[in-house]
Amino acid sequence: MDTHQPDPQQIENLAYEAFSAIPAVLRDQVTGVAIRVVDLPDRRTCRELELESPYDLLGLYHGVPLDERSLSDVPQGVDMIFLYRLPLLSYTEDTGEDLYDVVRHVLIHEIGHHFGFSDEEMEAIEAAADAED
Repeated sequence: MDTHQPDPQQIENLAYEAFSAIPAVLRDQVTGVAIRVVDLPDRRTCRELELESPYDLLGLYHGVPLDERSLSDVPQGVDMIFLYRLPLLSYTEDTGEDLYDVVRHVLIHEIGHHFGFSDEEMEAIEAAADAED
């Protein structure tokens, strides 16, 4: 039994590998967004999202979505996509899904938030894509 768990850098490497596989038409529009891997969401995030457990969140986009920006806006910092290592590992252990596939899915989901898509819109897009397969 392998008890080695990927460290944050290994998860980040998977995220950048997955990012490079996203179609260029989308990837080229995701500029200035940093990817950060941390073990768990902080207490403030858990409280704001009303999470029952920090393991309920695999990733989070933090920034101003493209559809809400104005040319007159003063940037307030770097947009970030957080990937939460321990919940990701727990999820893959529970489901048997491949870690790369889960990281890719979460990354694409959070990029969707960068574009201003709601969770419902992304679910519809994913369902349509699954129907095509």
